[in-house]
This record gives sequence, structure tokens and C-alpha cells, in this order.
Amino acid sequence: MNEIIRIPFHGSYIHTARGVDGDPVVILKPTIESMGLDWATQYTKLQRRSWAVVGQTPTTATDGKTYEMASCGFDTWSMLLANIDENKVKESARDLVIAYQKESAAALRDYWTKGGALNPRATERQLDALAARTRAQLEAISVAKRYGLVNDSYLEGMSRTLLARMTGEEPQIDPADMTITCQEYVEDRGLTGKSMRSARTRLGTAVAALYRARYGQDPQKVKRPIDGVHRPVAVYTHRDIDLFHAAWAEVSRHYAEAAKQ
Repeated sequence: MNEIIRIPFHGSYIHTARGVDGDPVVILKPTIESMGLDWATQYTKLQRRSWAVVGQTPTTATDGKTYEMASCGFDTWSMLLANIDENKVKESARDLVIAYQKESAAALRDYWTKGGALNPRATERQLDALAARTRAQLEAISVAKRYGLVNDSYLEGMSRTLLARMTGEEPQIDPADMTITCQEYVEDRGLTGKSMRSARTRLGTAVAALYRARYGQDPQKVKRPIDGVHRPVAVYTHRDIDLFHAAWAEVSRHYAEAAKQ
């Protein structure tokens, strides 16, 4: 079984893992949905294409259970992107789709062969700007900690992630300090479309309430791509995964048929 790795990409994530044969694959459903596209539509297209090689990869979800998720190799992924007509994509997702078409293959190769995914066309000025922005973000997190606006696990996880972004390396993070959102938790349970969006909202409300009861403050929020649009999203760490499990025990009864058991 393999843990899904989320590679940051233009404010979204490419979900990847090692396939059953040891070769890296793209985990299709969460990656396609992070682009703002409909998963079912793209999957149906793949099933109709003779060149598409789609398999099932056993992955470890946030609840510790193993689920089979649709996946494909990098060649099929590139072909899928090449066959998406950006002119027929909703405007809110168009720029991100084009970025995936142009750069995601390189980001995947760089991650699996070089340990990081930096834009190879980045100029020295752009790299300096990235470093300056990252330093500013680290300083902002430090100030937030000083005034009690963030907890220790969030501070460490974000700091390591930002430092890794500066160097193009994979962040060395305690698994308990890895971040998680309600959307990621719900996606691990196989919900799609309206059920996924509804469950995400219900779970978000419930987890936030439990978090406030535990810490006496609201959860931290960062901008994440939701349905193709960047919106403020509550971000937690796996140190509070028990809050997700407790909330899901109640929320899941509304989605018994759609969710993985």
C-alpha cells in the first residue's frame, strides 16, 4: 500500500504515488478535481481511448485504511491533458488546465527523479522573488505564533513546507504535522460531485466546532483551489485527525451509499 503524495502545483495539487509495479503514477480522481474538472467525465473519456492505460493503485487514506484508486502512468496522463480542449473548459479553471497541460509532466518527473518540482524556466529574478516571498511568509507565521494565532503543529508543518519550497526539496515533516483539509478527507472516502461538496461543507462545520472546543480559537485558513476557484479553507494537521474521525462518524450517515466503508 502507498501513501498519496501531493505535489504543490500552481495553487493546486498533483496527487501521485508508486504503482503496484513500483513505477510512479498519477492518482486520477483528486488530481482531476483539483483542476476544477469533472472527474466522471474525464474518466469516461479515458475508458473510451485505446491509448489509455488505467489501473488501480492501493493507497493509504487518512483513516489508515487502504483503498484502491484509479491511476495512470505519466504517458497516459500527458495524453489525457493533450485531449482536453481548453476552449471548452469553464473560464474559472482554464488557466489552471493550461498550466497542467504545459508543466505538470515536468513537475512529476522532477519530483520523482530530482526530489523536487521547480520550474526549469524560472529566471534568477523569479527565484529571488520566490525566496523573498517565502521569507515574508515565514515571518508572518512567526508573528502569528507570537500572538497565539497558530498552534505549534501548524507552525512547524508550514515552516518546513515553506523552507522546502525555497530549496526545491521534499519537506521533512513528522507525519502528525502534515496538513489536511476537509476536502482531502472526504475525497479519501470516494465521494464525488454533489455528494462530495455537500459532505465537505457538513464536515467542515463539524470539525471546526470540535477544533474550537479543543483550542478555544478558529482553525487556520489558507487559500486552496475549490472547484477551480481559490478560496480560504480551514487547514488542520494530522495531530487533530481524531476530530475528523469523530465528525465523520456523524456526517457519514448522510452519505452511506456514496462513501467508502
